[in-house]
Amino acid sequence: MIARRIAFSLVVIGLVIGGLSPAGGQDAASKEASSNEQVRPYAGTPVEMRPYDRFHDHYKSFFIYEQPFLGSGREKAPPANLESVRIGVLAPLAESHEAYLGERMLGGAAIAIEEANQQGGYGGLPYELVVRNDVGPWGASSNKLVELNDESVWAVLGSIDGQSTHIALRAALKAELPIVTSGSTDPTLTETRIPWLVRVNADDRQMSYALAWYVYKIMGHQRVAVLRVNNRYGRVGVVEFQDGSRRLGHPLLFELRYEKGDTDFRRQLDRIEKSSADALLLWTDPEEGALILKQMREMGIELPVYANDRIVEPSFIANAGEAAVGLVAAYPYDPGRKDADRVSFFNKYAARFGEKPDWVAAHAYDGMRLILESIERSGLNRTRIRDVLTSYHRFDGITGEIILDPTRNDIGPVMLARLKDGTFEFIPSPLPDR
Repeated sequence: MIARRIAFSLVVIGLVIGGLSPAGGQDAASKEASSNEQVRPYAGTPVEMRPYDRFHDHYKSFFIYEQPFLGSGREKAPPANLESVRIGVLAPLAESHEAYLGERMLGGAAIAIEEANQQGGYGGLPYELVVRNDVGPWGASSNKLVELNDESVWAVLGSIDGQSTHIALRAALKAELPIVTSGSTDPTLTETRIPWLVRVNADDRQMSYALAWYVYKIMGHQRVAVLRVNNRYGRVGVVEFQDGSRRLGHPLLFELRYEKGDTDFRRQLDRIEKSSADALLLWTDPEEGALILKQMREMGIELPVYANDRIVEPSFIANAGEAAVGLVAAYPYDPGRKDADRVSFFNKYAARFGEKPDWVAAHAYDGMRLILESIERSGLNRTRIRDVLTSYHRFDGITGEIILDPTRNDIGPVMLARLKDGTFEFIPSPLPDR
């Protein structure tokens, strides 16, 4: 009898909570995901690369439902006498080895803002960027996020570094401030299930799976060694390739590391040369990557080399020269499409900044467009902006179709970039249809 009463009470509590949840707390998109997304593997992982799939059925699957926000805030009216609609940008812009990426992110966002203002802004009010430099000791990004909150921004685009973005995300949760990230490839960001974040670029899981499939299934390698930068970017990215390799039946031979800023890699390369490795995976930044390739070839090591997306950079080609011929890297999208919107953005960016936009600039443009469209649809209310941002399952950007899974992470198709005749040519991901 007591058990029956407890069960009945739980049902009643569930009905009351459901009935009293704020309007829009779980929108139509969330309900659709709850019914349709549960049969789809997390991150669109191919069957051959799903954890333990060859051994037994899963007891429980995670990340198959969207996390709703059931808090308040939708009733707040917009402030009066606004002179502009402020949007924050959090990016490494100075005193950081990632500043070149942060500058491109800011450039892509600025072009999106300028276009929106040319079309009348928000009901006649201009959009305004409020920019903060994301650099400093542990936890500094949370202070920058608080500054943006104090500047009354309606949403934030940022950042690049996964560790920094993780910290900013926690501050955004407390401030109830929507974040769109367009430059961080850390796969664990959306796994926090904090319902204030949307990512519009492919992460290291997507790119590592495509690269692993190509390395083992297409090229037939069996013993891959890894040389990576010894920081979070290198560690988190390589973990995904490592997992994919093991699930395809080819555990990594070994993993070596170097410190950011190193210039001599002969000790690590000597061990690779003496091993039975039949291919090398680099997870590095362009400067060190070029040095590694040159020293590797000088030592007579002719192993095929595969790499992460940051290698796909003009400076890497210029510095590595002939040493990098044949290298294949993962890349988040296809930059070779010629549709009108993309060509227009490429031309504007190149005219303004004197270089072609990379994937960071292009995704920043898409991320800012998503923010602007959400504000237009929701009005000036942070919670309602969040509701619209997280209601998208697909978004047509200049980077292609952005497909958002239940964690609000882009799982659209990625590419591989092969260095040939001094330039990268882009080929579709070899992953089977997911």
